[in-house]
Amino acid sequence: MTMHILPHTSGHASALRLADILGPLSHALDLTEGQAPGHCIRCCHIGTRIGEMMGLNDAEMDDLYYTLLLKDLGCSSNAARICELYLADDLSFKRDFKSIDGSLSAALRFVFAKTGLESGLTERIGAIINILRNGGEIVDDLIETRCHRGADIAARMRFSTAVQDGVRCLDEHWDGGGRPAGLAGEAIPLNARIALLSQVVDIFHSSGGRAAALLEVQRRAGSWFDPDLVSTFTRLAADPGFWADLTSPFLQSLVLSQPSGHRLAVVDAGYLDDIAQAFADVIDAKSNFTADHSRRVTFYADIIAEQMGHDPAGRRWLRRGALLHDLGKLGISNQILDKAGKLDSSEWTAIRQHPDTGADILSNIAVFGDIAPLARDHHERLDGKGYPSGCDGDSLPLSTRIVTVADVFDALSAKRPYRAAMPIAEVFTILDRDRSTAFDPDCIDALRSGLDRMARTAN
Repeated sequence: MTMHILPHTSGHASALRLADILGPLSHALDLTEGQAPGHCIRCCHIGTRIGEMMGLNDAEMDDLYYTLLLKDLGCSSNAARICELYLADDLSFKRDFKSIDGSLSAALRFVFAKTGLESGLTERIGAIINILRNGGEIVDDLIETRCHRGADIAARMRFSTAVQDGVRCLDEHWDGGGRPAGLAGEAIPLNARIALLSQVVDIFHSSGGRAAALLEVQRRAGSWFDPDLVSTFTRLAADPGFWADLTSPFLQSLVLSQPSGHRLAVVDAGYLDDIAQAFADVIDAKSNFTADHSRRVTFYADIIAEQMGHDPAGRRWLRRGALLHDLGKLGISNQILDKAGKLDSSEWTAIRQHPDTGADILSNIAVFGDIAPLARDHHERLDGKGYPSGCDGDSLPLSTRIVTVADVFDALSAKRPYRAAMPIAEVFTILDRDRSTAFDPDCIDALRSGLDRMARTAN
């Protein structure tokens, strides 16, 4: 068997365009909301054009730019709760809810139409009654969780207070009827006001065209939206070039080449680590059963790599790959991820697609492109019976073998919706049973030795 050393990456600071990293990564956030690919990119185009018309200075435009790209950082955190409360697919629920007209009557009709469609009658009625009785409290909790978590992640990614506040206040309304704090008027950060308007424009334009988008924005002037912003957007909407750019296949390049995206930032190895960890938090927030999964897989993978004698640079690269290996799971409904029973064929198809989904996103990011194969292949087996491609052992590098063992070890030793957590000894029995068929025996032995060494040190 041919073994491969782990790749090396430079730890030196380099001038990179931060937008070239976060622009493609924003597609992962689109997945969490069930939106068509490029939603955050389109919102960034809409919102920055509004900011330009308002005459914002460079610093204000930079904050607006990243607020728009990262507005949905916290959205994965309410997915499981939506499935639990509404007995519905979180992705389609969130996508369709954003397309209603925003009135209370429309919201009630939506709840009746969407709640528990695949559940028994008694269960569905119970869920609807619970929502009607506690609807305000439920929505407050969902939005507060999303907004505060998103702001916290933005802070961990070293963004300014203005960006953090823009993400936190995304769902505030001009008339004070929004959430999470019920802010009104100019107390709502300008970034948040522009981001919410941009979101509504993109959603209604995508579903009904430019006239529908303009009508919806004007209809909400003074309630959801700052009337002055609506006036600015109305002038912008009169420019045919704005709409042509919004539907251009080259829109992402256009957005990333904007002055705010074009400015270079010092993105050193530590900053790349922070970005990987932040998006791992987004991934792990998707399900209560996988909370901290990416971080634990990273911990176990690092133990294996250290035990096998790999140097710090290679281990650092591997930790980033382990943190982002499940990026594609953001596109899977929690009805599947948290299902207690056996998955049907269509659900298995969705599960088997997530490695390709994550790899596709990472492959479009120069600094993360070399970990895309790891995301794609972490469910492959040495005997070729894994997914999504059925690769055999000769084509699987050591990095993938390490993450595969770490991933399975954590999955078996943690609680899942369909079973309790397994004792460590039982986990290793299962891994050993598939030595050299599914899993690399050297990686299994390294993990066992590393955990034993840690146990001896602790005692």
